[in-house]
Amino acid sequence: MFSHKVDSTTYHFADLKTLLAKATPARSGDMLAGVAAQTMQERIAAQQTLADVPLKTFLNEAIVPYENDEVTRLIIDEHDTLAFAPISHFTVGDLRNWLLSYEVNNSILTALSPGLTPEMVAAVAKLMGIQDLILVAQKCEVVTRFRNTLGLKGRLATRLQPNHPTDDPRGIAASIVDGLLYGCGDAVIGINPASDNVQSAMTLMTLIDRIRQSYHIPTQSCILTHVTNQIEAMRLGAPVDLVFQSIAGTEAANAGFGINLALLAEAHAAALTLARGDVGDNVMYFETGQGSALSANAHHGVDQQTCEARAYAVARKFRPLLVNTVVGFIGPEYLYDGKQIIRAGLEDHFCGKLLGLPMGVDVCYTNHAEADQDDMDMLLTLLGNAACNFVMGIPGADDIMLNYQSTSFHDGVYLRQLLGLRPAPEFEQWLMELGIVDQERHLRDITRAHALLSLTLEKIA
Repeated sequence: MFSHKVDSTTYHFADLKTLLAKATPARSGDMLAGVAAQTMQERIAAQQTLADVPLKTFLNEAIVPYENDEVTRLIIDEHDTLAFAPISHFTVGDLRNWLLSYEVNNSILTALSPGLTPEMVAAVAKLMGIQDLILVAQKCEVVTRFRNTLGLKGRLATRLQPNHPTDDPRGIAASIVDGLLYGCGDAVIGINPASDNVQSAMTLMTLIDRIRQSYHIPTQSCILTHVTNQIEAMRLGAPVDLVFQSIAGTEAANAGFGINLALLAEAHAAALTLARGDVGDNVMYFETGQGSALSANAHHGVDQQTCEARAYAVARKFRPLLVNTVVGFIGPEYLYDGKQIIRAGLEDHFCGKLLGLPMGVDVCYTNHAEADQDDMDMLLTLLGNAACNFVMGIPGADDIMLNYQSTSFHDGVYLRQLLGLRPAPEFEQWLMELGIVDQERHLRDITRAHALLSLTLEKIA
């Protein structure tokens, strides 16, 4: 039991799970779940109480029972006590103040990362303002490698997302060419297939691989079909670069996705045996999003932001090349409006980076949310300042297959130009060699490059 008195009212919080939920900034998902603070006064009381909770409490009180949940067991069993030792005497409030201090830098945070649990970073995020989330996240440099090097300071990558409502090869190839001409695609060329089966996935894998090899593009591909389809595709000899899977923060929610830790380990091992990377072996691509556990009725009464942070423990286990929080995709039932989406995107990015993950954010919203492209421009700009590893590049910012709004190829150009950011180094060199950018890394008159890239488009598609 945790208690805190504000003026003449004493607020009681039954356990750590309840305290975390009540301390969370307002969002529609927690209200839907019945775990949110009922008043602003209760939320402030919970935040003040949470600030005084020792970090060791999170190692002694599981918010999802250890015996019932393999994600909890993963978090507890693989916690690094030596890495945790320098801050083991901290409270949550102490951790916030320390993270914001001048002396804390990337090397310190990298060493600390294995000693932090998802619940610890979720807790400290609840005490932070927008600028706090940005300031700490930009200290973290998380570098991963496959065919190029991602996450270096001063770099911003993009996922080129050429989805098509019928998986038409010519439509997909045209979108890929369009994105490449804007310098997009260094994080991954990743397709969400309209048909979720092995044969469709293999057709798209072959398409992207032929384009990549034809133009010697130093990037990686991914077809975002279910992990079991990708395991079968690898068995059949398909050109699988990255293995994708959506993941969540509880065993029950992952079961709703048709996965568990053992299945992810099988896929990870299979991808490693292919040895398709040129400069590294980070072979996994995970996507997450606040509200996924609640939508599956698998949240155990835990608030959605803490559930989301627990998904990062699953991701961390498999050393991914990319982790992407698709922040506004699930809908207004979980993040009601632009204000909530902006806050959630920065929380997710902050928590993932502190836990040592290569975080990207799909800056997005559904058409029935109380949000618009101005909100997305704000979140995109904030994430650029927070040193986000990558964002999405979608033709016109409008995904015509998944029917949601995201960021465009132009948005990646904007963010790089505004903040002086550059693509992954290997990909940047390719862009210069093909004449898409000049020596100052500015986009050139791309008529010649367009002709080169389009030369074999019909043959490839």
